[in-house]
Amino acid sequence: MKVDIGINEQDRQTIAGGLSKLLADSYTLYLMTHNFHWNVTGPQFRELHLMFEEHYTELATAVDDIAERIRTLGVFAPGTYQTFQQLTQIESVEGVPSAPEMIKHLTVAHEQVIKTCRAALIPAQQAGDESSVSLISDRMVIHEKTAWMLRAMAA
Repeated sequence: MKVDIGINEQDRQTIAGGLSKLLADSYTLYLMTHNFHWNVTGPQFRELHLMFEEHYTELATAVDDIAERIRTLGVFAPGTYQTFQQLTQIESVEGVPSAPEMIKHLTVAHEQVIKTCRAALIPAQQAGDESSVSLISDRMVIHEKTAWMLRAMAA
C-alpha cells in the first residue's frame, strides 16, 4: 500500500537515507562497545565492564527504534554487516586495545554518531517530520552526554 503520512516520497527517501547512516553508525558502535565489554582488562575493569554493558544495552534498543522509523517511512532498513560497513563513518578497531584506548575509540565513535545525527536532522526538519526529528534529537542528546562522560574518564 502507498504510504500517506503527510511527507512526500522524495523527502521520505532522503530522511530514511540519513536514518540508515545513523543506524549503521549506531550498530557499529554497538558492536564496538559490546566487544570492549567482553575484553576490557585493568584496574578499571569492573567500572568499565558495567558501563559498557549499560551503553550497548541502550544501543540495542536504539538500533531497533531507528530501523522501525525507517520502516515507518516506507523504506526497507539496512540490516547486513556489508551494508553497515558501506554506510558507517565509524572506524573499526582491530585487536583488543587497552582500557584507556577503548575509552578514546568510544569517545570518537560517539562524536561521529553526533555528527551523523546533525546531518540526518536537517532533511527531517525541512520536511516537517517531527517524529524523525524527535528520534534523532533524542539520540543526539544521549551520544553527547556519553561522549562527555567518556572524555571525563580519559582526563
